[in-house]
Amino acid sequence: MSAAIDIPCKSPNNVVHASLSPTSSSFHDRFRRNSFAQSPDVRKPKVLHPVENEDLRLLLVENISQEAVKAFQAQGFRVDHSTKALSEDELVERIGQYHAIGIRSKTKITERVIKAASKLLVIGCFCIGTNQVDLKTAAKAGIPVFNSPFSNSRSVAELVISEIVALSRQYVERAFEMRQGVWNKQSKNCWEIRGKTLGIVGYGHIGSQLSVLAESFGMRVLFHDIIPLMPLGQARQVDALSTLLSQSDFVTLHVPELPETTDLISRIQLAQMKKGSYLINNARGKVVDIPALIDALKSKHLAGAALDVFPSEPGSNGAPFNDQVNPWASSLCSIPNVILTPHIGGSTEEAQSMIGEEVSGALARYLNSGSTLGAVNFPEVDLRAISAEQPDHVRVCHVHVNQPGVLRQVNDILSPYNVEKQYSDSKGEVAYLMADIADVSPSDINKLRELISKTSANLLTRMLA
Repeated sequence: MSAAIDIPCKSPNNVVHASLSPTSSSFHDRFRRNSFAQSPDVRKPKVLHPVENEDLRLLLVENISQEAVKAFQAQGFRVDHSTKALSEDELVERIGQYHAIGIRSKTKITERVIKAASKLLVIGCFCIGTNQVDLKTAAKAGIPVFNSPFSNSRSVAELVISEIVALSRQYVERAFEMRQGVWNKQSKNCWEIRGKTLGIVGYGHIGSQLSVLAESFGMRVLFHDIIPLMPLGQARQVDALSTLLSQSDFVTLHVPELPETTDLISRIQLAQMKKGSYLINNARGKVVDIPALIDALKSKHLAGAALDVFPSEPGSNGAPFNDQVNPWASSLCSIPNVILTPHIGGSTEEAQSMIGEEVSGALARYLNSGSTLGAVNFPEVDLRAISAEQPDHVRVCHVHVNQPGVLRQVNDILSPYNVEKQYSDSKGEVAYLMADIADVSPSDINKLRELISKTSANLLTRMLA
């Protein structure tokens, strides 16, 4: 794989660090401004620049937050921004000119795309999930992938609460009827959610926040997860999914898309749910067998459902959601008390701002200083900053195949110099070494990079000075 993917190391001429904090002033912002951390540094950190300078080009698609765009531009990066997702063919045609790409959930970074990405250094998923990226191939190409696993948790949890209330009161239907000029005041099959049981499948960051919100409404909370977890509040973990399904008035799904979660809720599981209960899926589209759900709704076994995600989704706003996208779309849309939303779980101003800040910060740290903290497919390695008073210091960032003898080869090359600090870690088939070396002349930097790049296990070597 390393022979097929050659990624040169290039970067901006003048990179300056800019604040990535939100524009609104929070308690934490004020604390930082007034704290010792904001006092003049005793040893001011050196701003590192990749040695072979070329303006770094970033491609951001799927309408990623403008705050992320501004943060990158403030650091001297050239940014191309698109509001829509790109197909595999479009990516293959364009990706070769970019050093970094930011995507959300619809754009797929496949092996074919990665092989065409001759300059690509890093991938940012401006969302929770990373299943839209071929993580293994990216790692083998020396490309770390970053995401934002926590930033939109609250937004999704609040959406679920709103859907629970909306389903139990049928107010989406009543609102539609009013717009058609029909007055249909009724209380039949409309319920308070107080005293009802919410079953949460997947008790991670979203599920646990939802648990607290649901209890504040007076709901009883059960949850099922593959590992034992400490519950928040009065929530109770159950061992079997079937137990949760049979006892819950509302079932909400918060699991990743994996082979073992595909059709997690299908005909057998739907039959195990209480008659007159509701299903909510804001996780991933393939987690629910939609034709089976349609049958359960039409038979009145379920009283309603809310879906924010689908197996296939349109690539841009304004595109149709019809039977050409999913063959059962028109049938699903015709069923009463079903809430369908266009994957808006994390689409709030607050969530997109925090995601933009978190992921853009991770990409900038990797491009500027080599840090891989938070990478999902890569060893997590970081070194403290080089002092500005150390102008002859160079940082080596060496991605290589995880095999014996690599450190010896690299350290033999570095042996004429003073290695001030060094850190190496591995993850699967890939390993990552960072080293800061002193007393390096400008003429030696490219020679060192060339020697390390020629070692047998090399995948990618960058020099920051």
